[in-house]
Amino acid sequence: MTAIGGILALVATIGMMVFGVQILIKAFQESVWWGLGYLCVPFVGLIYIVMFWDDTKKPFLYSLACVPVLVLGAVLLGAFSGDMSAGM
Repeated sequence: MTAIGGILALVATIGMMVFGVQILIKAFQESVWWGLGYLCVPFVGLIYIVMFWDDTKKPFLYSLACVPVLVLGAVLLGAFSGDMSAGM
């Protein structure tokens, strides 16, 4: 089961990265300043997503859909990896 958990976590992480890059590309297409702000300034990404919701809705929601898959993968990894506190 740990292999399945690792695969789920990896797929979800890759999915979130892909959709994050899609939003980053849209920010740079809007302007260089939006793109740099998205990369360097905290919360500018959220402001950009809210202000340009029509353009960013699809990749943002797909990214959010990856979160439960990531959590499931992490739970499967942790639940079947063995009891780490048994030796203490």
